Amino acid sequence: MSVKRIVFKAEINAADTLPSTLDIDLLRSFAAVAQTGTLGAAAARVGRTQSALSMQMQRLEESCGQPLLHRTGRGVRLTSQGERLLVHARRILHHHDEALADLTGTGLAGALAVGCPDDYAAAFLPQLLRGFALLHPLARVDVVCAPTPRLRERLATRALDVALVSLPWGDAPPPGTLAPLRREPLVWVASPGTAVAGWDPLPLALSDPDVLDHRAACEGLQAQGRAYRVAYASGSLAGLTAVVRSGSAVAVLTRCAVPPDLQVLAADAGLPELPWLGISLAFSQGQAATPLAQAFADHVRGVLPSL
Repeated sequence: MSVKRIVFKAEINAADTLPSTLDIDLLRSFAAVAQTGTLGAAAARVGRTQSALSMQMQRLEESCGQPLLHRTGRGVRLTSQGERLLVHARRILHHHDEALADLTGTGLAGALAVGCPDDYAAAFLPQLLRGFALLHPLARVDVVCAPTPRLRERLATRALDVALVSLPWGDAPPPGTLAPLRREPLVWVASPGTAVAGWDPLPLALSDPDVLDHRAACEGLQAQGRAYRVAYASGSLAGLTAVVRSGSAVAVLTRCAVPPDLQVLAADAGLPELPWLGISLAFSQGQAATPLAQAFADHVRGVLPSL
């Protein structure tokens, strides 16, 4: 009897000392927290309440035996141990999702954060997302619309996985950005019947100062010697087109984004010629592309040039 008791106790002690496991759901939620920087945004992305997500993070910290998150007034940031875990978590999720997609034949699953400028969102995104959903029906796609410089900021902080971006046509793409997939001209846009020649200075409706359309408009008018003023500023396509519809200013847009009720000004309007832009894909910096991001990029490469 005494021998049996000793063996039984040894088995219990061995079970107590078994290492913890890393749960896939916890790792997915942790990756969402790392990407969004707040528990609220991460909870929305993974489809949980903020309190449930907070409990998940506590469980993960208990499994790892390390503090992973540091709460700040503006959200959360990873501890040094959290940064180390994030490297492993992304690798584990990558292989997990790849294996599941291969075995089930249902396409990839998980969350994908995609960035897109407003003008490309209106012109191309519906077709791109529709086709991607057919290939990967279990994937969840979160879309952020913003000018290219703002998207690059989000890519740098890993808040986005991949983004459609603009770059000057003919320029070499920066690191992490593919070669352009198609090109689009910038054009002067006004409300039909607007007497552009009579404006002095020329009132402009432009996006952020560091966006290519803003720079092209100002540089072109300066080279021409035409007086102008930035009368309206908006980071959204809807804001710019609303101003143009009012007849209060002209704007510079990509040709694909011009609504049918507005007029593309011809060369005889006397405004300077504008450059072409390349449309490319940029990936989140500092990490390998996730399977979903790579699959989205492959889909865009196959579809965008023909839209």
